Amino acid sequence: MKRYASVMAVAGSCVLTMGATASAQPACQGLPTHAQLKAALSAAVTAETSGLNNHMWATIVNRDGVVCAVAFSGTDRSSQWPISRVISAQKANTANAVALDNGSFSNGSGQEKGLALSTANLYSAVQPGSSLFGLQASNPVNAPAAYKGPSSAYGGANDPLVGEKIGGVNVFGGGLGLYNSAKKAVGGVGVSGDTSCADHNIAWRVRHELSLDNLSGVGGVSGDATRPDNIVFDITANPAGGVGNSAGGFGHPKCPNTAGSDALPVVR
Repeated sequence: MKRYASVMAVAGSCVLTMGATASAQPACQGLPTHAQLKAALSAAVTAETSGLNNHMWATIVNRDGVVCAVAFSGTDRSSQWPISRVISAQKANTANAVALDNGSFSNGSGQEKGLALSTANLYSAVQPGSSLFGLQASNPVNAPAAYKGPSSAYGGANDPLVGEKIGGVNVFGGGLGLYNSAKKAVGGVGVSGDTSCADHNIAWRVRHELSLDNLSGVGGVSGDATRPDNIVFDITANPAGGVGNSAGGFGHPKCPNTAGSDALPVVR
């Protein structure tokens, strides 16, 4: 009887494990695989010439903030800044968390066209005295998920972050909402490893490579309908000192070797 109970316990454990795996798979249905993300990231890094010319990390999350894929562009996980793995995931989570589509509109409230905000659009709004001050501290990173091992799996198809809700809020360039062909918000992509301006440009190219930039007609704050969630450079020096003033309230500082955001591919 003891042997039978042990066998049944093992079998039950296997069923539970199989059930958990099966239930996790649909959560990322329609979003890029690890191989697709890695290919798009490599192409984007090659195409982008701004910033420091570093290799990069990238993360995809679904609409619920569950990590679906993590990848890097270099030869191994040490070819990019190690700190940027979690930052890329944090950016993906943030961009998804502030993305809206036209499904947000009902009974006269919400965004009739949707509203896409990049993490770059949040920089000025979270500064002291601005309308979203404190946002960056509102949703801490899920540290146990972020740092569980083995480290050798980081950036691979079985990165320990996959299937986890990473959390975190990031307020500089590199995170973008993902919109499918029906212009529905389906998740976020985050990129990190270079200057925050280059991170934004590379994330933009990654999203374009993955055909998840279906934002034509979706609202934004950039002032450019063909790039609604593009990075905005409208910060001027504050005569009183401290952080500069953004004319539109959604500005981002320029970075070393800032270039090219106004020539990024237009959204679909």
